[in-house]
Amino acid sequence: MLRPTHMSLVLCVSIEITTVVTPLCAASNEAMQQDDADKIVERSVEVLKSDWLAQPRFDCSERDKDKNGIRTYEDIMLDGSQYQKLVALNDKPLDAHQQSEQQQKFQEAAAKRRSESKSQKRRRIARYEADRKRQGELIAELTKAFTFTLASTDKLDGRDVYLLNAEPRKGYRPPNFETRVLTGMRGKLWIERNSFQWVKVEVEVIHPVHIGGFIARVEPGTRFELEKIPVSSDIWLPSHLAVKSRSKVVFIFSHQTDEDDTYFNYRPAQTQILEDSPK
Repeated sequence: MLRPTHMSLVLCVSIEITTVVTPLCAASNEAMQQDDADKIVERSVEVLKSDWLAQPRFDCSERDKDKNGIRTYEDIMLDGSQYQKLVALNDKPLDAHQQSEQQQKFQEAAAKRRSESKSQKRRRIARYEADRKRQGELIAELTKAFTFTLASTDKLDGRDVYLLNAEPRKGYRPPNFETRVLTGMRGKLWIERNSFQWVKVEVEVIHPVHIGGFIARVEPGTRFELEKIPVSSDIWLPSHLAVKSRSKVVFIFSHQTDEDDTYFNYRPAQTQILEDSPK
């Protein structure tokens, strides 16, 4: 990022004028930085929307780690909504008996969806889309909840990226209690310079945020991290999602959640088309 230096100012004007021009130049440069950051984020959001719409076209593997252990699934699009098929526990493949059980469950789910009425199918897909909307809302709200400034250009995992700092935006009004936590957060956003794809996002709670009136409070220490990778020539999808939640209910009972999910082996969805069975 180009900045006017004191040396260049001295070459142009006298010391007396410099004392006036310097803050003006700094203010102008700051405005340019803000304008650049806004344009970068605006373009990245359009790319993000395209990725989000494309996600159901892909199956993938998912590894979830939390306090209960590690579970690995195959995420399969099955007639309009996702089905998760368990394939490993604590990084060990299921034994033959367990595999047979999971295959039977998958076949039963396919048969159930095959026998749905049109209205039942619509409701099932609507529930899936509602879940997707909630999952994506937090990510989409990041651009509305923060004021971004361009910190530098950098490299991340060998990619040329813009590094932007994010601070809570004054006057931001979250649309629901789930996104209210953003009002107490700050973070960083890495955007690839050529594609304007989000490479990585990190946000953390810096002061307590009340949720649901005074029933619950999200505490500092809560963190959210998202990383994305290319899965085709123009589509990037999540590769890593980590959530660390620290909260208190009625200011007495502490609640902690630590979840670390990775997504890999993306491939075009082998969607099983099930004929509607009108009822």
